[in-house]
Amino acid sequence: MLRKAVVLLSGGMDSSTVLYIAKSQGFEVYALSFSYGQRHVKELDSAKAVARKAGVKEHIIVNTNINAWGGSALTDKEIEVPESDPSNNKIPATYVPARNMIFLSLAASYAEAISSQDIFLGVSEVDYSGYVDCRQEFIAAMEQAINMGTVCAVEEGKKIKIHTPLVHMSKSEEIKLGMSLGVDYGLTWTCYKGGESSCGTCDSCMLRLKAFKEAGCQDPIIYKKD
Repeated sequence: MLRKAVVLLSGGMDSSTVLYIAKSQGFEVYALSFSYGQRHVKELDSAKAVARKAGVKEHIIVNTNINAWGGSALTDKEIEVPESDPSNNKIPATYVPARNMIFLSLAASYAEAISSQDIFLGVSEVDYSGYVDCRQEFIAAMEQAINMGTVCAVEEGKKIKIHTPLVHMSKSEEIKLGMSLGVDYGLTWTCYKGGESSCGTCDSCMLRLKAFKEAGCQDPIIYKKD
């Protein structure tokens, strides 16, 4: 019997790559996505398409209203999504307060319910926008908290592991790995804005464009600037 893995799937490049990594390691994948009041649902459409093509065992979309208190350009339409600015060393307006903490808590609940001891998350400390909840220290702390607050770990000795296979990998390295595993990056959505095509100017788009260029590959999605 295959081991079960919960994969947090946003529909973006990172989470889609991680899904295929989990599959390549022999896990039966249970994908978990979130409708959290984000600016657009394009990424959820992408998550559905990626999950369908990858043949996951189950794909659940959890509804939660993080947008009720805003605090981010991704959940508050009164805050404009900023253009990419490489000189900016501050946490960008697109940071969603404690988002990965919330998502990992829900993933832990799902994992325990389906008797899974493995959660996969596509965070990176190398090519990212400075989000504090993408750091290895945070992931380790969350894993410890999960294993102190779940019956499977405390009473049954079945500890849950949070896998972050991209945490020390550049996005160009990620793309090369993903393509070797069969990831269809044309199905993914990266842009912080929700237009018909990606803007090509926000932080997320710029990181993606840079990564494909460094990987020596053609990005299969369409950008407005094209």
